[in-house]
Amino acid sequence: MKTVKDYIRTIADFPHEGIMFRDVTTLFADPRGFRMAIDQLLHPWAGEKIDKIVGLEARGFILGGAIAHQLSKGFVPIRKKGKLPGQTLSQAYKLEYGEAIMEIHDDAIQPGEKVLIVDDLLATGGTCGAAIQLIERLGGDIVGCSFIVDLPELGGRKLLGDLGMDVNVLCEFEGA
Repeated sequence: MKTVKDYIRTIADFPHEGIMFRDVTTLFADPRGFRMAIDQLLHPWAGEKIDKIVGLEARGFILGGAIAHQLSKGFVPIRKKGKLPGQTLSQAYKLEYGEAIMEIHDDAIQPGEKVLIVDDLLATGGTCGAAIQLIERLGGDIVGCSFIVDLPELGGRKLLGDLGMDVNVLCEFEGA
């Protein structure tokens, strides 16, 4: 029987030499694989009260939309700076070389709402860490974080754990 990991292809040297890119589009394209991933991303949170699903740009939008639909809950995107119309909150975070900024609409989450964060890949944890800060600034209560792939060597799971987050990952790949 296939696992979620079996549906993910690896592309060497993308986007540049030395990177092993974990391509989840092959998982998304297969109806059984996609269903399996959505079900497994949700499983640890069964029975938890969840009000909103937050998806991180960009593949987190695909997962978050499917999960929000499955649970009949609202979906909230967290995007790169300058991509959302209206009033936003911004949060800077560090990249390997430089800094980036994520944004959320300032009215997307109400104080006390229970939030599940989803994305395809957990690497250093920087993007999700910025999302956590944004959600907490709006008064949201984060139930947990779900990812398809973890790259444990990059330390993101530890970072999120140190922030007090419960983290669910479906599979791991060694290397960056």
